[in-house]
Amino acid sequence: MGTGFDGNGGTGRRNNGQDPELLRRLLRAKDRMDAASHEQWPVRRLARVSAVSEAHFARSFKDAFGVPPHRYLLTRRIERAKALLRDTDQPILDIALQTGWNSLGTFGRTFRDITGESPGELRERTQAAQQPLDRIPACFLAAAHRPDLTTAVSEKRRQEAAATKAPTPTTEVT
Repeated sequence: MGTGFDGNGGTGRRNNGQDPELLRRLLRAKDRMDAASHEQWPVRRLARVSAVSEAHFARSFKDAFGVPPHRYLLTRRIERAKALLRDTDQPILDIALQTGWNSLGTFGRTFRDITGESPGELRERTQAAQQPLDRIPACFLAAAHRPDLTTAVSEKRRQEAAATKAPTPTTEVT
């Protein structure tokens, strides 16, 4: 199941010189993540699906799709959670568990880090602004709602923490 028109999972990237057989193997792992994003997908399992070494898989996946496998999986989970929050009245805890999170706290924190709002805030905002979207192709809607994970969540937290710390004044000794 592709997520874009460019044949590269919607990343817009071209697979510069990668072996077509390797790309097929990587797509096999990517398709498995798409089909079961709620499951745990450590690199070891993905490498086994692709029949390549763990280090080669992780490096090749990033080269092919522009993001590391874990970040891609987070994107898919958040994308699915956003759709469920927008389109259902399921409790947020149920959505968190259904999309692969083991804890409501981790889900909420990661969701806010990626989307800039809590799951409850997103639900309130999207349900208040419901517009008829039946004339827009589903692939365009999915792309518009896809979270942008160009920076790892942990790196984003470090950057925000560094920005909130005030610089320590230095005194000159004469």
